[in-house]
Amino acid sequence: MAFTMTANNRWSTPLLLATALVFAPLAAEATISRAVAFDEKVDKAAAIVMGTCVRQEARWDESHRWILTYSTFQIEKLLKGSMPLRELTIVTPGGEVAGLHQDTIGVPDFQKGDERVLFVKNTAAGPTVLFFDQGAYSLEKDDHGERIVKPVASDGMYVDTARGGSLVRSEGARTLREFEGAIRESTKRREAIQMEMIEKKQQEQASILSVVKRNGALVALALIGAVLATWQLLRRS
Repeated sequence: MAFTMTANNRWSTPLLLATALVFAPLAAEATISRAVAFDEKVDKAAAIVMGTCVRQEARWDESHRWILTYSTFQIEKLLKGSMPLRELTIVTPGGEVAGLHQDTIGVPDFQKGDERVLFVKNTAAGPTVLFFDQGAYSLEKDDHGERIVKPVASDGMYVDTARGGSLVRSEGARTLREFEGAIRESTKRREAIQMEMIEKKQQEQASILSVVKRNGALVALALIGAVLATWQLLRRS
């Protein structure tokens, strides 16, 4: 995450130099992030909501160093989780207070009236967007009136660490029905993996119990020997 300010911005020269050397071949306002798989986003999201931004407020954090923007969404549909609220306020770094503006590259920017699908993460400061701009999607209508979900526009660049660090593009657009179906399928895959892990653990425990039953006499002798050794040690002390 990178912060830029229009006033009172203090960066050390070594940090600026190191940043310039690392990102010299890239666009001036680009950031590089790990490309997050859709299944990982679904799994780690505390909730996935669909709604419209109805109001915003920017204010300083408790330390009065960083500006935070609070965007309240009227929830139309819950795609994951159990949130009975009709509204949800998302907090993101950056914003403008009393003429002082802070920009945060790689974090989605919301405007009143925006329709969004958001992968939500809970933090000490409040609910925010999971994986920042990779966890926010715009919601639009095509020429036939069908709702389309697509990743929000971002200056970020994504690296697929599973494929040797190659640069990848963001996800493509999908219909809302396809998007909801992808969430359900991802959830089913995760549940199947968890069930497989539970079954494997149960099998391992059953195998250990079977070994103990087959060698009950040896186990009993070992326990008796341990008790006797402990008793003798206590007598000598």
